[in-house]
Amino acid sequence: MGKLVEGVWHDVWYDTKSSGGKFVREDAGFRDWIENKPDAPFQPESGRYHLYVSLACPWAHRTLIMRELKGLAEHIDVTVVSPDMLENGWEFNQPEPLFGFTKMHQLYTKAKSTYSGRVTVPALWDKKTQTIVSNESSEILRMFNSEFNDLTGNTDDYYPQALRSEIDEWNEFVYPKINNGVYKTGFATTQEAYEEAFDGLFTALDKVEQHLSHSRYLVGQQITEADWRLFTTLIRFDAVYVGHFKCNLKRIADYPNIQGYMKELYQVAGVKQTVNFEHIKRHYYFSHKGINPTQVVPKGPALDLDSEHGRANSDNEY
Repeated sequence: MGKLVEGVWHDVWYDTKSSGGKFVREDAGFRDWIENKPDAPFQPESGRYHLYVSLACPWAHRTLIMRELKGLAEHIDVTVVSPDMLENGWEFNQPEPLFGFTKMHQLYTKAKSTYSGRVTVPALWDKKTQTIVSNESSEILRMFNSEFNDLTGNTDDYYPQALRSEIDEWNEFVYPKINNGVYKTGFATTQEAYEEAFDGLFTALDKVEQHLSHSRYLVGQQITEADWRLFTTLIRFDAVYVGHFKCNLKRIADYPNIQGYMKELYQVAGVKQTVNFEHIKRHYYFSHKGINPTQVVPKGPALDLDSEHGRANSDNEY
């Protein structure tokens, strides 16, 4: 995965030498907001925004899920990049619809000709001002959750005021230890860095397993953004992270509470169609030649996601 330096593309991997073999993720470079306010520069309008995603990427996947749950599919169109991310970074299998670009980094330099940083998905493009509003998935998630309600009439709230402190606590736990924890494990280049990330990851999963033994979701009896942020890592775990990232102490299938919870979220209306295991496995195993130099993509594993999830159906069952 390369990067732009002053608007020029460079095919360079993450520098782990300067961090003792540890993988360190860069912050997002575009952090504006869509707001339902009369004077806001980015206002919620049907057809104004275009979302660029990878079906393989867990960060992009969150935004696709929220787009479905909040009824935004007819208002925000989507372009999906190729699962193969090689010397040119994210690319398109065919020219994307707005400008005919064939590479994602062209969109970034269209927004800012001197941009420096990683070229990531998701990226939310504003057709009116011709720029990227945001490439920070957690913030796009919240824009989709609340700022288009007047347009869609969908007032489902995955970040309710009364639960925000608990949601934030779970996000602050899950992101470094699980969401990014699998990457810190898989991209580590020293044994010490790998084992540190590995131990932290499975300690965190053990905590989630224990919590879900008495709580239906991360925050009580209501699905919140914290669940969707965790879900996109869990759904990739057995298919990719166990083998490719050497996260092999346990599978999600070996955690009965997490497995049932993941299956329940997968079976929520609209979510299943956002999950594409062909793209997921192809991207990780084919694109990361430093980890998998043969680029052979495994056929398995067989995943049982459509069967009964066994989760409680009423509050008094917890």
